[in-house]
Amino acid sequence: MPRNVSRRALLLAAAVALTASTTAACGADGDPAGSGRTTVRIAYQAIPNADLIVKNQRLLEKALPDADVKWVKFESGGDVNTAVIAGSVDLGLAGSSPVTKGLSAPLNIPYKVVWIHDLIGDNEALVAKPGIGSVKDLAGKKVATPFGSTAHYSLLAALKSAGVDAGAVQVIDLQPQDSLAAWKRGDIDAAYVWTPTLSELTKDGKVLVTSRQLAEQGKPTADLGVVTNAFAEKHPEVVTAWIKAQDQAVGQARTAPDQAAKSIGAELGLRPDEAERQLSELVLLSAKEQTGPEYLGTPGAPGKLAATLRDAAVFLKEQKKVDAVPDEAAFGRALAVEELGRAAH
Repeated sequence: MPRNVSRRALLLAAAVALTASTTAACGADGDPAGSGRTTVRIAYQAIPNADLIVKNQRLLEKALPDADVKWVKFESGGDVNTAVIAGSVDLGLAGSSPVTKGLSAPLNIPYKVVWIHDLIGDNEALVAKPGIGSVKDLAGKKVATPFGSTAHYSLLAALKSAGVDAGAVQVIDLQPQDSLAAWKRGDIDAAYVWTPTLSELTKDGKVLVTSRQLAEQGKPTADLGVVTNAFAEKHPEVVTAWIKAQDQAVGQARTAPDQAAKSIGAELGLRPDEAERQLSELVLLSAKEQTGPEYLGTPGAPGKLAATLRDAAVFLKEQKKVDAVPDEAAFGRALAVEELGRAAH
């Protein structure tokens, strides 16, 4: 859709210009005007997980009083990848599908996975208009999803599982808010999106399949935290503080969900009870849990996340979304197990 591409390009250009102007005002070491302060540029998304708790409660700012922390909002992981390539962010959140794409050719982005923000569950789903009863009924229909996102990956997986040729469905590249607008206009028949937009669509639509169900079928997805190799090498203390802040926020989400929901609700413009409901749809992991073999693992023993990312790359290659599939060892090297281990102990 030319109109959507133009809007996304303008938004991304504005974000890149904002962070680029910040970089221009810094010395070679990310030091604004030679003040001895480090600038940390973080890409975030409107997803009801612990990342928004860190942002809202300024946990990182409190941990790093001598740093300038700048949060920049993005609509999808694909846009985060573009910003990383542009050199305008240091840390960020992106889904496992765009991260897989970023670590594969032709992008080959020099970043690594340092955190699992959440395991995606019922907060991402395929929703259809009344009268469409199953995924098989989507043949010949218009379905919206952000290209390159975990939702896009899950949509293709859902179609394949249902025996529907992806070419028989008109898949349209729309960001969640644009999907909602198209839904209200009657321009689309279904959409694969995430909360909070998902909650709006389910008011009059039917959920055909969720990402939790697809995970049970062997197609798991997650929201991941990435850090550029250059930033991780240059500012290990910042990465450690960031991981610890995320871990603190996960702890709060588990032990004081009311408090956590207030922060998430404030960031998303939701009532605390609705924010808490959306938070409950995700699986959050502590830093210690993420060092386990099922997830990132430890130095010398990368976890199963490497295999999960490779499986996603195989799928994306089948869909001609990447040029080649890196071996599992390459994805293992892209897991920031040393950084995670340092912060988890």
